[in-house]
Amino acid sequence: MLIHKPHDVLPSEITPHSLFERRREFLTRSGAGLIAGTALWHGLPADAHAAAKLQTTPSALSTTEPLTDYKAVTTYNNFYEFGTDKGDPVQNAGRMALRPWTVAVEGLVGKPRRFDIDELLKLAPLEERIYRMRCVEGWSMVIPWVGFPLAALLKEVEPLGSAKYVEFLTHYDLAIMSRRPVLDWPYGEGLRLDEALHPLTILAVGLYGEVLPNQNGAPVRLVVPWKYGFKSAKSIVTIRLTETQPATAWNKAAAQEYGFYSNVNPAVSHPRWSQATERRIGELRKRPTLPFNGYADQVAGLYQGMDLKKFF
Repeated sequence: MLIHKPHDVLPSEITPHSLFERRREFLTRSGAGLIAGTALWHGLPADAHAAAKLQTTPSALSTTEPLTDYKAVTTYNNFYEFGTDKGDPVQNAGRMALRPWTVAVEGLVGKPRRFDIDELLKLAPLEERIYRMRCVEGWSMVIPWVGFPLAALLKEVEPLGSAKYVEFLTHYDLAIMSRRPVLDWPYGEGLRLDEALHPLTILAVGLYGEVLPNQNGAPVRLVVPWKYGFKSAKSIVTIRLTETQPATAWNKAAAQEYGFYSNVNPAVSHPRWSQATERRIGELRKRPTLPFNGYADQVAGLYQGMDLKKFF
């Protein structure tokens, strides 16, 4: 199984939140400007992300923890379609064209619809959500995502009463992506409908106040902060509501290691390593892993009465 341990990143590489705010202010005043919605994905070169600002509002759901350095967030990635080493996605994902891009929402809905990326950006105000992100490999980050609640999108298509799950399928282009059968392509993930509708669950279109880089799952990805990172599918092209639990990429690859729920749980070890601690990228020492990645107060009620060791 291609699971890698993180490299060492020094505490000095962490960007203080105050520096992030000064950087945002500088970009706004310097003429980089605020490029609104529809202009963001029209032929921007890879190095134009610093100028591609997003208009956002802060969220009360954000953590106040120090942010992980922008360079680490955008160069230390798991995106196996572009390679299995952490540095492969930033080297290879630039080949992925972001225009045209649509997301089909189908299945058990009253109003199935195909959304253009421009339409998605208009569904709800974009918020900055600063979330902890915990990887199943034992490392973590704090990332200032830009996005909107997935619930806003699902409301548009009117889920039927028979819908119990939401499946996510991601972009796969054999011409530019890995041909190795590392996983069953295209990458698929899934949530229970109540998980998908939870206020913490978002569709992200940016990070650090800027348009989402290709290697981080552009142009739109899922972010579910109380679950291990692989649950947050990147570069989504299809969202399907179903009555039965959808098959997911890592669960199909190794069901004994990667369960459908994959909630962050320090009491449930991976078969090959403990999940009790984690190493925050940019820190030298490990820290205790929190149940549900620190979001237990908000989400533990979703799993009341469930055996979380059985349903891992």
